[in-house]
Amino acid sequence: MTTGSVSDTHAHNGLSTSGPVKETRRRSWWHRNRRTTLVWGLRAGVVLVFLLLWQLAGRVAVNPMFVSSPVSVWEQLRDWILDGTLSTHTWITIQEVVLGYVIGAVTGALAGFVLASVRLTYDVFEPMMMALYSIPKVALAPLFIVWFGIGIDMKVILAAVSVFFLVFLNTAAGVRDVDRGLIDAVRLMGGSNKDITLKVVLPASMSGLITGLKVSIPYALIGAVIGELVASNRGLGYLINDSAAQFNTAGVFAAVVVLTALAMVLNTLVGALASRANRWKPLDAE
Repeated sequence: MTTGSVSDTHAHNGLSTSGPVKETRRRSWWHRNRRTTLVWGLRAGVVLVFLLLWQLAGRVAVNPMFVSSPVSVWEQLRDWILDGTLSTHTWITIQEVVLGYVIGAVTGALAGFVLASVRLTYDVFEPMMMALYSIPKVALAPLFIVWFGIGIDMKVILAAVSVFFLVFLNTAAGVRDVDRGLIDAVRLMGGSNKDITLKVVLPASMSGLITGLKVSIPYALIGAVIGELVASNRGLGYLINDSAAQFNTAGVFAAVVVLTALAMVLNTLVGALASRANRWKPLDAE
């Protein structure tokens, strides 16, 4: 029996494949949602167990001055929210992190793409970039204070420098990993250098760029907070310094909690950007 006759037989008998397909999709949707619910439930359980153990440790096993407790941290956050301290200092740190991240990401992506596109240029500058990347960024803070003062500019530039090298190296790696066979194929089909850049090199380098954007998020936070710890009277880093000077462990943990929440928000935003940028990825990379 031919394929056509089978189809005719199904149609004649009033049977349709749409029913099984819909059922399969429904089961797949239900399975995904069940798994998502399970994952989030387990995450919540882990957090609750951690908070419970932390609370018990502060009451039973360890001096509360050293570990504080979740209740004390919440009370500190509540006080800072009510008197406006948290919003004021958090907004300063957000500005430093976002500006530093954007400046470092844009300049790092452009530099990585341009330098890696020309093999000779990349071979010349690559050792220098690696040497600069190896310098601990905290060692640059005193120098940046001399150059830019103790205002917000110093923290933004320190965050940007921390982000720049990670985005540069990952973008350059993406460009250099482009399949030479694809480039040769485009040339054989009469493609120009512009076609190669836009239709081959740029899509292939997007995965490296996205990786650089993801891994550099905590470094933007680190750069901004280091600047605030070294010399500042504003920001979450200043709150950490001030709380530690007063032996206010709850205040230190409260500022760290806010920094963690800020990092999670930035990760979510970059993840959304990555999902949109995936359309540029080659099919074999997906």
